[in-house]
Amino acid sequence: MDESQLLKGILEGCVLKIISQEETYGYDIILKLSDAGFKNIIEGTLYPILSRLEKKAFIQCRKAKSPLGPTRKYYSITQLGINHLEEYLTMYQNIIQISNQILFNKS
Repeated sequence: MDESQLLKGILEGCVLKIISQEETYGYDIILKLSDAGFKNIIEGTLYPILSRLEKKAFIQCRKAKSPLGPTRKYYSITQLGINHLEEYLTMYQNIIQISNQILFNKS
C-alpha cells in the first residue's frame, strides 16, 4: 500500500494543528512531526503542504530575521484556518470511528 496517499490529508491536518498552537517556522514543524513519530518527513514533503495551506488562506506567512542567521518564514493560523481545523477534527474523528468499527470488528 502507498502510505504517502494515506498520509497526505493527515499531515495537512497535523501541520495546521501545530501552527495553531503558536507561530512557528518550517524546520520547527518538521521537528515536532518527527518527535510525534513521523520520522520520514522532509522539507520536500512539508513545504508543498504549507503552500497549499497558505493558498487556501488557512495560514499566513511573515518573514523575519532568525536569531541564528538568515531570514525565516514564520507561519501563523488565520481565523479561516481555525474554522477549517475545527471542521477537520470533527471529520477526522468520525472517519476514524467508522473505519475502526469496520477494520477491527471481530464478528
